[in-house]
Amino acid sequence: MPARSGVVAPPGWSRWLVPPAALSIHLAIGQAYAWSVFKPPLESSLGLSGTASALPFQVAIVMLGLSAAFGGTLVERKGPRWAMAVSAVCFSSGFLVAALGAATREYWLVVAGYGLIGGTGLGIGYISPVSTLIKWFPDRPGMATGIAIMGFGGGALIASPWSAELLSAFGADAPGIARTFLVMGGAYAVFMTLGVLLVRVPPEAPPGAVPARAAGAPARGFVTTGQVSARNALRTPQFWCLWVVLCTNVTAGIGILEKAAPMITDFFADSSSPVGPAAAAGFVGLLSLANMLGRIVWSSVSDAVGRKNIYRLYLGAGALMYLLLALAGDSAKPLFIACAAVVLSFYGGGFATVPAYLKDLFGTYQVGAIHGRLLTAWSTAGVLGPLIVNAVADAGKSAGRTGPGLYTTSFLVMIGLLAVGFAANELVRPVHPRHHEPAGDGGDERPAAAVPEKGAGS
Repeated sequence: MPARSGVVAPPGWSRWLVPPAALSIHLAIGQAYAWSVFKPPLESSLGLSGTASALPFQVAIVMLGLSAAFGGTLVERKGPRWAMAVSAVCFSSGFLVAALGAATREYWLVVAGYGLIGGTGLGIGYISPVSTLIKWFPDRPGMATGIAIMGFGGGALIASPWSAELLSAFGADAPGIARTFLVMGGAYAVFMTLGVLLVRVPPEAPPGAVPARAAGAPARGFVTTGQVSARNALRTPQFWCLWVVLCTNVTAGIGILEKAAPMITDFFADSSSPVGPAAAAGFVGLLSLANMLGRIVWSSVSDAVGRKNIYRLYLGAGALMYLLLALAGDSAKPLFIACAAVVLSFYGGGFATVPAYLKDLFGTYQVGAIHGRLLTAWSTAGVLGPLIVNAVADAGKSAGRTGPGLYTTSFLVMIGLLAVGFAANELVRPVHPRHHEPAGDGGDERPAAAVPEKGAGS
């Protein structure tokens, strides 16, 4: 395949140059997590409700999942450089269209630019380095994907204060928002191009490759010696169990993240020390830091304890954090911030761990395409999470409620969803060999073998 062979790493190429290439894409598209900074100025300048101002973000997340699902196989065939270039063009041009929408007060252009066009760049850019990293780091897949996907979580750590500074300089009205979008689109185009130029695919046997096991040797965790195609993966219960796991974990995290700035303001509006716009933006940045660190820390831990066990932590402890927020979140700001940060670290960890979980279950043959299809769970969660939190809050305001009362019901819903995800994770088992590819068609020539991971149960 010429598109891929053109960027095969030459002899002596360091595999540690590939994570920075992936980071350049993920740090840029991770700006999506700073969308809540734009919600108040958009609402005030264009007369939008909280639900309406979430629409560009929701559409972007829907398009992320759809473009990843439908483009996953194409990304595998064309290679990471092609995918990163498409992502850079779509993501940066989406900002330019959104800038035009803000300048002309045509909100549908903001939705079309940031949501439809930019969201397509999100999906293609998100999956573009995943299978490449797994192939470069077969010995540490959780850590490798965690490093790259960490950038997506950390993107808002840069974008949140940067957006606030630009809005402060240009103004929080429609023209100021337009100028902010314009500057960000241009800057991200340059930054993402660096990753396009740097990325390489590995040779047949990359440095650090794990020596092949002898036939019949036990596999650690769910790691299989067989290979499963994207088409066959959709026919397995394991895929759909992981779909539910990812969807519920993402819904729980994105519900806080999308509403972060207004949420902490509402929670402590009636306290002796209310939260101002600058502090709210700082809270968004702190959540982004937790999101980012969770991706590298928890995914690296999963290499040691197993993917199933780490998702038990994400879903079980996440439900406990939501319970604390519902019962005592307004009692002290440190408690509120700590619980939200833990939820966001699990949210980020879930994203970073799932490619390695897929690799363990389905092999590396078409793991990028399988990952792309799984991200339709993110599309669903991108609608559900903001919809639940914003709809409950808007209804509460209409009923005259204030403060924590605007969010208690949505927090309880999140607890229920996390419980469903926990149950789905418990149902994950090794993939039956009948789904494996025959030898010579992408499948491993050795007999397939897999055993339950340590402590996972059976």
